[in-house]
Amino acid sequence: MATEILMPALSPTMEEGTLSKWLKKEGDEVKSGDIIAEIETDKATMEFEAVDEGVLGKILIPEGTSGVKVNTPIAILVEEGESVDATPAPKAEAPKAEAAKEAPKAEAAPAAVAAPKADGKRIFASPLARRIAAEKGLDLTAVKGSGPHGRIVKSDVEAAQAAPKAAPAAAPAPAAAPAAAAPQGMSAATVAKMYEGRAYEEVTLDGMRRTIAARLTEAKQTIPHFYLRREVKLDALLAFRADLNKKLAARGVKLSVNDFIIKACALALQQVPDANAVWAGDRILKMKASDVAVAVAIEGGLFTPVLQDAESKSLSKLSAQMKDLAKRARDRKLAPHEYQGGSFAISNLGMFGIDSFDAVINPPHGAILAVGAGVKKPVVGADDQIEVATVMSMTLSVDHRVIDGALGAELLAAIVENLENPLAMLA
Repeated sequence: MATEILMPALSPTMEEGTLSKWLKKEGDEVKSGDIIAEIETDKATMEFEAVDEGVLGKILIPEGTSGVKVNTPIAILVEEGESVDATPAPKAEAPKAEAAKEAPKAEAAPAAVAAPKADGKRIFASPLARRIAAEKGLDLTAVKGSGPHGRIVKSDVEAAQAAPKAAPAAAPAPAAAPAAAAPQGMSAATVAKMYEGRAYEEVTLDGMRRTIAARLTEAKQTIPHFYLRREVKLDALLAFRADLNKKLAARGVKLSVNDFIIKACALALQQVPDANAVWAGDRILKMKASDVAVAVAIEGGLFTPVLQDAESKSLSKLSAQMKDLAKRARDRKLAPHEYQGGSFAISNLGMFGIDSFDAVINPPHGAILAVGAGVKKPVVGADDQIEVATVMSMTLSVDHRVIDGALGAELLAAIVENLENPLAMLA
């Protein structure tokens, strides 16, 4: 029986991707768990594992095709000796949006559409498993999947006992329409008309740039930002760093100022635990560990890889992990779990000579720290005498729904205290 291989959702937010490379060709045998293709999402290139077994009968989407929607058929898997031409391919899963717009014209198999679980989450099952479940009268919500990421596969439904299907739940009431639509920018046609007769190059948006545009527009439209600014004296930190690097040179470790900033922020989130939080729609989630995201510039956009449990890691371990994440981010080889999550982010433009700036919060984070360059300035010392010090400007962008002004000020003060007393961070 022919089975469609569908474009997978390789991350919770993935809606479409680029089928960058086929690792199997038509006629090749495919086993469950085999890597059959490389798929590029908006953030990374990931390997796609086969769930069912058979022979790759026909490739429907050639490699290099972009904008392939999740659940679009990309290939047909057949059994040994079966011909694709002789066996009618099963119909693709109808997208939910289209299913709501038009009534089905033919007798669609009940398993062709992903059934919702009781808690509203989608059931992940292979097309073949859905078909067998429909024939046996199985309720997929009662079947435990043994495939990758808990996906229900053929063997799971074959082993399960037939049970009456649960009655379909009543359709939920549609969400109330917003009072007014969010303001939209000028259309492409309008903008192009403004520059008619002027020379320009049109750059098509890739998945990453579209995602950045959507998320940051959402952030500025929906998050009530406020900003707190402090300066920090770096002289003690720079001297301590130089001494540490001399001692760590034999191990090939070289600490950056950014490594100290990551550690200082991670410890500050533990010192001010109410600020270690994210916005979750109708509630606040207070995190236990300090999972700190760090913005990494790459060609065409940026990543924010997350350093989990940063408060408990040594400076050398943070440095090594950050270098590894940054390298793989530039190669677009990060897995979704490596750049999703976290409660706090750092964006450092000091190496580009920027003195200060205001960063946009990356939802659902509660805050982001914008770090400028360390520059020598005249300051008033403890003895009221003018002296020269290396001063770095920092701006904390805060989500007022999560963190109030006094709490944000307390968090920023803790970060400054840690950076100005670097030896205490190792205690």
